[in-house]
Order: sequence, then structure tokens, then C-alpha cells
Amino acid sequence: MTPLHPGTGTIQGSTYLSASPDSFRWGRLPTADDPASAVIASGDVITFDTVSHEGLLGDQGADPVTFFGQWGIGPDDILDDARELAGTALARVGDDGPHAVLGPVTVTGAVPGDVLCVEPLEFVYRVHYGIVSNRHGRGVLAGVMPLPAEDGAEPAVVSTLARVVSSDRGCIESPAGRALHFDLRPFLGLVGITPLGESRSSTPPGTHGGNLDIRHLGLGSRLLLPIQIPDAGLYVGDPHFAQGNGEVALTAFEAPLRASLRVTVLSGPEARQLAALMQAPWGETATHTILVGLGATLDDAMRDCVQRAVFYVCEVTGADAASALAFLSAAADFEISQAVNLVVGVHCLIRSADLR
Repeated sequence: MTPLHPGTGTIQGSTYLSASPDSFRWGRLPTADDPASAVIASGDVITFDTVSHEGLLGDQGADPVTFFGQWGIGPDDILDDARELAGTALARVGDDGPHAVLGPVTVTGAVPGDVLCVEPLEFVYRVHYGIVSNRHGRGVLAGVMPLPAEDGAEPAVVSTLARVVSSDRGCIESPAGRALHFDLRPFLGLVGITPLGESRSSTPPGTHGGNLDIRHLGLGSRLLLPIQIPDAGLYVGDPHFAQGNGEVALTAFEAPLRASLRVTVLSGPEARQLAALMQAPWGETATHTILVGLGATLDDAMRDCVQRAVFYVCEVTGADAASALAFLSAAADFEISQAVNLVVGVHCLIRSADLR
């Protein structure tokens, strides 16, 4: 597979944004005072050439050519934008996240109280490889994998190469056994609107969306984000070729995607009423409605998700809260989105047909 360098190949969107020092920020979300990297109208399709942070971060040497070379990936297989970004300041400060965040994108006419609807139309693999990382003692098995250093220093980064073997299958080649194969299911782990207030880390998701890491939000889905500032300030990042619920190592199959998204402002009374009620993102697929819960612990996130699901069911069906809770217990599935992003994510899947 030839790398899909920025500006080459088919670009579906009427607006295109690639990663450059003027269009992205390392590990921070934009604020209302930041200049727009692009401007689109409601209903437009925008194409992003996203970049994975793996191979660029300082704890991996900040040199993707050398980093990926240890697995036999040659210089010609490294993206041009990854090479260029390797020369920028990659130091993380304080609670900065690891992500290359693209944006903000102004969506003209969007106002607080409206809902921004983000629909992925196409994901294209930009390279044929990526990384799953277990680092900094922050995965689910912190303190066990990776083991702390004997001198008490921060645990080493364990970076595992994953490869694309076909359009829908990937593999991890274990040196101790056979290759481990799995389905590919690309999506953007980080999609959000600019939150009110000061700049914040890209790691924890919130009412602004952001690093939700919900694997169901791929092709055929819609992410609905209650807008907090004028013009919305859309941003994206954290591209994944695949992720399991929980994202237990710390990262998913992190690898760069060309992502084309249709972005629409929903300003009708039904959308605004739901936004005011939910005060949090929600999603839809062809078959399911997705409600999102977040919290400092799994218990907190589960309670938050159940509460929002009760609100939603009551709003769209007119049921009372007791009946809604009983329905959720009988019919809904609650899954762990991720357990590694400073806050824990739980999402609820409700068959949309059951709500009609």
C-alpha cells in the first residue's frame, strides 16, 4: 500500500484540512478565542487527513522514521505530514493529552443550544500499519503491565505493531506465537465541539464530546453534540483502525485516517429540547441509539449513563421514569467505552425500533 500523503488521491469533501502547525494543537482542545482552521456551512462535507500520535511522541523518540524502522517499515512508508510534525514541539506539559487535534472548524450559523450532527461518510487508511501502546502505568493493568522499573522510574512504553492485512482485517504478529487476527472497524476516537472556558487536555471526554472512544461511531453513524459556543468550533483526532470496548491496553489500533464527514447544524425545537435535556453527546446508528455516561469510576459512569438513558427514553416516548428504567433493564445494553482516559466511559445501546 502506497502511503496516502496529504493532498494526494481522492478528496471527497468540498473543504480539506491536513495537519500542519497552523491547523492542529498537541494534546489540547481549542478555545473560543482560537482562530478557525477552516470554515464550512451546515450540510457541507469536510475531509480531514488525520495523524496518529504514535511514533511522534517524545517517549518514542519523536522520530517516526527511526521508530517504525525497528519493524522494517522503510522511510518511504512514512507519511510526509508525520515527518514534518516530527520537527515541531512535541513536549507535553502538565495534563496535556497525546493527540494531534485538528481544528477548530467554524460551522457558520451554529449557535449555542443548537446540535451539531457529525456523520462519517468515508474512512480511508493512509498507511498499512499502526501501533497499540501500553505505557505510563495508565492502562487497565497499571502496575502489572508494563511493570514499573526497578529504580521506581516511570514504566517503559510497550509499543506493539499492528498491520492491515486486507480491507477489513488486521493482525498483531506475536513473537511468542501465531499472529492474532481481528476485524478492522475504523473511526475517529476524538470528535467534539469547542467547550466553554479555558483550554483543556484532549484526554478526558466531556459534555463537549472529544475523546469519547466509542467504536460504534463509525460509518453509518451520527454523533450529536450540543453546541456551546457560536460557530461550534468542530475538531477531530485520535484516528483508529480498530478498537475493542474498554481499550484496555491504553490505546486502540492507532493509525492515520483520511476522514470525510458531513457536518449539519440541527436547530429545530426537537433537537434543541433534547440538547437542553441531555447536556451531553449522544449518537445514532442504522439500528441503535447511543447514550453516553462519564465518571471518575466505572460505577459513576454507569450511573451517569443510566440516568441519561432514562431522560432520553422519557423524552422521546412520553413514558414515566419508572417504566423507562424497567425498559432499559429489559432491553438495553450498557458497554464500557474506555477505562483509560482519566474518566471512564460507558455507553448505552438501545434498539431504535423499540423507541418508535
